[in-house]
This record gives sequence, C-alpha cells and structure tokens, in this order.
Amino acid sequence: MSTKDFLEKDYYKILGVSKNASADEIKQSYRKLARKYHPDANKGDPSAEERFKEISEAHTVLSDDKRRKEYDEARSLFGSGLRMPGGQGGQGGYTFDLGDLFGGSGSTTGGRLGDLLGGVFGRGTQPRPRRGADIESETTLTFAQSIDGATISLRLPAEGPCQTCHGTGAKAGTVPRVCPTCDGTGQDSKNLGGFALSEPCRTCRGRGMVVDDPCPVCSGSGRAMSTRTIQARIPAGVADGQRIKLKGKGAPGERGGPPGDLYVRVHVTPDKVFGRSGDSLTVTVPVTFAEAALGAEIKVPMLHGVPFILKVKPGTANGTILRARGKGFRRSSDGKLGDMLVTIEVAVPEKLDSKARAALEAFRDATAGEDPRAELLQQARG
Repeated sequence: MSTKDFLEKDYYKILGVSKNASADEIKQSYRKLARKYHPDANKGDPSAEERFKEISEAHTVLSDDKRRKEYDEARSLFGSGLRMPGGQGGQGGYTFDLGDLFGGSGSTTGGRLGDLLGGVFGRGTQPRPRRGADIESETTLTFAQSIDGATISLRLPAEGPCQTCHGTGAKAGTVPRVCPTCDGTGQDSKNLGGFALSEPCRTCRGRGMVVDDPCPVCSGSGRAMSTRTIQARIPAGVADGQRIKLKGKGAPGERGGPPGDLYVRVHVTPDKVFGRSGDSLTVTVPVTFAEAALGAEIKVPMLHGVPFILKVKPGTANGTILRARGKGFRRSSDGKLGDMLVTIEVAVPEKLDSKARAALEAFRDATAGEDPRAELLQQARG
C-alpha cells in the first residue's frame, strides 16, 4: 500500500459501502466480494486477482477503527482543496508540498498528517523497532536424551556494544560529534518530484553521530561480535536430523524490537541396543533355535527400568517383528506411551558338543522329508 494509494483510492467505493457503514456492514461486504474474486475461484484471471488485492487492502484499513479514522481524516484534508504539485487544485486551488505535510520545517499541518500516514503505513520519521535476526545452530544428543528430552547449553554468536569504546564507536580519549548533515536526527529528507521522503542519513548511517577517530576494534561501528550461552530445552521424542524452532531465542531486537528465533538442527548418537521407527522404540533380541521352534517366554530390555517378559509363539521365524504395546517412549503428540517393536533373531551356535550334535542330527533325520525350499523352486520354474 503506497502513500498515493492511501490518499487517492476510495476504499468505501471498493467495498461498495457508504462512508457511514458499520463494522458489520464492512465485514459482510468484504466476505461477499472476497469469495467472488478469490484467486482460487478465478484461476488464470489476473484482473480478479488484482480486484481481490484491492478488496483486501480496503478491508485492512476500514476494519481497523484507528486506521479508518486516520484514513477519513487524511481524505478529508485532501478533499478540502489541497492538491499535489502539477495537478489540478480543488476549491481554493492551494498547492502544497508533501514534504511540508509530512513534517518538514515550517509546516503548519505536517506533524499531524505525517503522524496519520506513519500510523497507517507503519513508517514514521523515527527509525522503527526491528526484529532480531534468526539464528541457526546444531547440537548432538545421546539416544536417551532424544527420547526423554534434554536441557542443553548452546554457545551462540551475538552482536553487542563494543567493549573497547563502550558502543560509542570512537577511539579512547575521543567522542563522536553530532552529524552535520541530519543535525543528529539520523534521517535525511529528500524532495522527489514534490514528495519528501525520509531515509537513514548516509553520512552517519542513521546513528545521528559522526566518528572522526574510529575505535580500532569495531572500526567505528560501536558494535562487536561476541558469544553468549543460553539454556535451550529440546523436546522429548526429537528425531535425528530434525530442526527445532525455539521462539525468541535468536538475536536480540533493535530499538526495542522482539528477538528472533533460534533453529537447532539435532543430531542423535546411535544407541548400541535401541533404535526407533517413527513413534516406536525398536530392539533386536536373539533367541535359540529351540525357543523359536518350541515357543518360549523371553526377557526383553527396556530403555529405562527392568526388562519385561515377552511370549514367543512356537514356530516363530527368524526376523519376525513382535509388537509390545506401551513399552516404548512417551509420545510428544499425545503424551501416551508408544510401542516397542521386537525383532526376533535366531542365534545359530558356532560350536556344538557331541550331545547337542547328536540331537540335531536326529532332528534332521526325522524331518528329512520336509524341504523348506520346495515351494520357492517351484515358483522359480514358473
């Protein structure tokens, strides 16, 4: 939304309501027009998209009591006969300079309208508060920390006042002087075809002061890089490679602005025993051939606490995954305990004594008529 749009566009006409329309009438008209001209309902129609933007712009101003009042006052002031340089005047034909109207020297109305437009567009003659920058960092957690959550210390880069010059930017024994270009305001006003625009003074870069003999540490900026340590809480259940957003933990804001956010990339050290699959804890448990064939009750380790007993059915094949409900970690989504997925691994003994060998040979002879690969070979032949 530009200054020209604000002064020349009739937002009441755009929404199809009278100047005395109530807030409900403005809302109802906006909703009706927004549905009609929404880009999703008019795909490929740039005119509808432009109309939708105008409707949204009008609603933004008229739905806010303060902005609406400022808009009405500004429009009323222009409608009284004031005109822009080079244009056609209204009654009285008084030509004015927008530079005066926005608060230039000698202005009789400037401070008032400058405040009005500054309030609507979020721009004033003073520098606005600025949100701090977002910061990227990373940390490494143990597997248990990733499951339980952890509070960690992070050393982050930070920009603050130079410790050598205490933020003045001047060399020890000297002081800055008031900028002769902007007289210490930090703003430089320029007339561009009748429009007076303010921008940070290029001489002092918006600081309002000029340093003749700069500090050798910060080169006159008054700012220096340092580090700061913060305590950050990493939530439970974070996965390896996940990016966590910590609101308000980024760089401090300027001129009273809010701090930025901190984004932490988490790396998880693999555990020797446990793993995870989504919201489930995983573990591989070896069993003997006899336990897999005949069935058994086996002990399964827990991430925290004593092992639990899991029943293995007779004839359980190698690689079978059994689900133990409620034996996993507490899910961050709903606070409930997840499951543990137990993979059965049949352990084949490397050495057999004579008794065990005789028993296995007897078992082999008893099952000689069974070929576990018969179906596979038949399917392969087609």
